[in-house]
Amino acid sequence: MSLSVNVFVMGADGERQVLDVPEGCSDLAGFERWRTSVWGSEAVRSLGTRFFPVLADADLQVEADQVPAFRRECAVLRQNIEAVVAGTDPVRTLEEHKRQISERLANIEDAARRAQAAGGGVLIW
Repeated sequence: MSLSVNVFVMGADGERQVLDVPEGCSDLAGFERWRTSVWGSEAVRSLGTRFFPVLADADLQVEADQVPAFRRECAVLRQNIEAVVAGTDPVRTLEEHKRQISERLANIEDAARRAQAAGGGVLIW
């Protein structure tokens, strides 16, 4: 199984509406095991993150007013990608692991940008 990242908006009825993933974008956020082995890892936690570690125990819903802080957290992970990779357990080569984390993080960053533009939030599940 894989984790997905989506943008959502709140409908007039107060219900969460998950938006379709635009053509050319990806909703892949990592393997299910990444909840603990990457996004909830000690390497990620040691960077002072507060959003990503939630995935170790539950799905992550970032509300619209939290998206700017979430984007800053994504930037921290991007700036420290080497430390994140070094502090997690690669299944393949270290370089392949880094590429996979970087690509999935890029999908999450893209969803966060789209969410902010739409006045919505981010869901990783």
